[in-house]
Amino acid sequence: MTVPYARQLQSKVEDCQQLLSGFQSLEFLPPQASNEQGFRNKAKMVISGTTEQPTIGILDADGHGVDLRNCGVIAAPLRAVFPVIEQFIHDLKLIPYDVPKRKGELKHVILTLSDTGAVMVRWVLRTKKHFVALRDSLPQFLEQLPRHSVVSVNFLPEHKAVLEGEEEIILTRRSTLEFGLNGVPMHLRPQGFFQTNSEIAAALYRQARQWINDANPESVWDLYSGVGGFALHCAAEDRTVYGIETSTEAVEAAKTSAQAMELEDVHFKAQDATEFALNAGWAPDAVIVNPPRRGISAQLAAWLNESDVQHVIYSSCNAKSLARDLEWLDNYTPQLARVMDMFPQTSHYEVIVKLERKAA
Repeated sequence: MTVPYARQLQSKVEDCQQLLSGFQSLEFLPPQASNEQGFRNKAKMVISGTTEQPTIGILDADGHGVDLRNCGVIAAPLRAVFPVIEQFIHDLKLIPYDVPKRKGELKHVILTLSDTGAVMVRWVLRTKKHFVALRDSLPQFLEQLPRHSVVSVNFLPEHKAVLEGEEEIILTRRSTLEFGLNGVPMHLRPQGFFQTNSEIAAALYRQARQWINDANPESVWDLYSGVGGFALHCAAEDRTVYGIETSTEAVEAAKTSAQAMELEDVHFKAQDATEFALNAGWAPDAVIVNPPRRGISAQLAAWLNESDVQHVIYSSCNAKSLARDLEWLDNYTPQLARVMDMFPQTSHYEVIVKLERKAA
């Protein structure tokens, strides 16, 4: 964080260029810079300390709380919610979870900010001891949150290093947090995934949409589609789009967006991306992949190589696995790449690559 931002960004470009140096055909477009601070739309905060003096932040190596309410990478509207969280911990006598002692109730508070200004607040509890108090305080809590906010309670009874459990109860009538990136309505449900930097996510979707529209395919698959960002942005008249994602929560959110946009030929399905491709029985003109850090599977790469897919757009948060996957996709020529600085003040970044099938 002591490195000037321009140098940070250049270092990321150089790192990506070095990792993808084996692809001589690849041209790098100018990187997409981010705001240096206040860019993070999500805060996953550990609650520790005491009811009277809670800490909201992370844990140190000994399991003690380190308060991060003033962390500069967190968006200011989210930081403004932390005093409200503390107030309700006091008023409702919520007992923070003590990790070393394995005692207490309130484990985490997970906050997400929409570009509309609304927030999603998820209280993560060990048991249902505080649930009634949180539910009954909802009207007072919502009075101190922006309009159209979403509040839920998640239950994590196990003592393990995860942020949330499987059971979630939404307290508000509104069940999704709505974003409006590039004029495209997108919905996030409590257990869904959304990019942590809305500005860069919007730029990422615009770049993919431009490349898809330049190719003008009649059919597109968005594999690992999440809440449907790429699929929704690439929808067009006379174009069939499928979004494939394992998370049923994300798929339901994507369907909500497609319905709001009245997109009749955009379809979302909850299924493993590799399984879908291998069993679909047909291939689209273009495929967008946005896999987790491990990259795509060898089976999916092999299927793409032998398919009739002409255009591939690969969005990656890990250039090392991307380099491996591009080696596997040797029937394609990587043409263009662009570093998107999704994670300023860290060594991490997103990169999007355009590939075209080699002539037979």
